[in-house]
Amino acid sequence: MLVNGKWSANWQPVQAKDEKGGFVRQTSSFRNWITPDGSTGPTGEGGFAAEAGRYHLYVALICPWASRTIIARKLKGLEDVISISVVEPELSDQGWRFAMPDPINGATYMHEIYTRADPQISGRATVPVLWDKQRNTIVNNESADILRMLNSGFGGLASDAYDLYPDTLRTEIDALNDYIYPRLNNGVYRAGFATTQLAYDEAFADVFTALDALEERLAGKAYLLGDVLTETDIRAFVTLVRFDAAYYGLFKTNLKRIADYPNLQAYMLRVLDIPGVRETVNIDHIKRGYYSIKSLNPNGIVPRGPDIAGLDRVAR
Repeated sequence: MLVNGKWSANWQPVQAKDEKGGFVRQTSSFRNWITPDGSTGPTGEGGFAAEAGRYHLYVALICPWASRTIIARKLKGLEDVISISVVEPELSDQGWRFAMPDPINGATYMHEIYTRADPQISGRATVPVLWDKQRNTIVNNESADILRMLNSGFGGLASDAYDLYPDTLRTEIDALNDYIYPRLNNGVYRAGFATTQLAYDEAFADVFTALDALEERLAGKAYLLGDVLTETDIRAFVTLVRFDAAYYGLFKTNLKRIADYPNLQAYMLRVLDIPGVRETVNIDHIKRGYYSIKSLNPNGIVPRGPDIAGLDRVAR
C-alpha cells in the first residue's frame, strides 16, 4: 500500500481486519462526481462537468468492481466519450501494473496514478479510477459512484437505451444493493480473505444465504427487479460470472456452483447476452488475476477448468 505517497512493502490483499479476523475493505478516498453542468454531486466538490474526451477510466478485467463500470460505459454508449486503460491481470508486488506505460500519465503501476493526484496519499491503489485529464486528478475511485455517474452524469453524451437507476425503482434498487453487497459481492472476499475460522464460517453462510434468496427471487423473472435491467443486475452479475471460475475454489465458497442454481445460471447468461456485456468479460484475465494472489495461491498455478457452459464465447 501507499504510505504518505511512498509504496510500502509487497502487495497484500488484507490491509485491515475486524475483531473476529474478518476482511475489512478499504473506504474509497476520492468521491467527486461528474455532472452534466459541473455542479456538485452527492459527495465531493463541483467543477467536473461532462465533456467528451476529458475523462479516462482505469480498470482491471479481473476486478468485479471495475467491471461494473466497464459494463455501464458500454450500455450507455460512452466508449467514444471516455477513454480507458486496462491493467495486467496478475497482481505484482507493487499492485496493479500496466503492460505498457500508461498513455495518459506515463505510469507503470496504478499507485503512480494515485500519487499524481495526491503526492502524500496513504492507502491501497485500487481500480476502478475515473481520471480527469483536464485537472490532472482522480475524480472518483468508488465503483458504485462511478456506475451511477456513467448512468446519469453525462447527460446527452450518453445513450438513453438503458436507465440503470430509474426514479420509480430507486428505493427497491437501494434496498437490494444493501442486501447483496455485504453478503455476496463482498461476501466472497470475506470468505476468501478470512483469517479465522469464525470469520470464514460467517462469510460462507452469508454467501449461500444470498445466492439461495436470489435463486428464489428470480423464479419467473428476467431480472432482479422484474423486466427492467438495473444497476443491481450489473452488481450481481459481475460476482456471478466470476464465481465458478475463481470464488468457488480459490475463495473456498464451495457449497454450490452457480451452475447448480437453475435460475441464477439462466439469469447470468441472460445478462451476458445483452449486446456489449460479453465483450467486458475475460475469463482468462479473471483466472490469471485471482490465482496470482500469492497469499491464496503461493505457487501461482492457474487451473485449466472449469468448463463453464454458456461462457464458451467469452475470451479465455
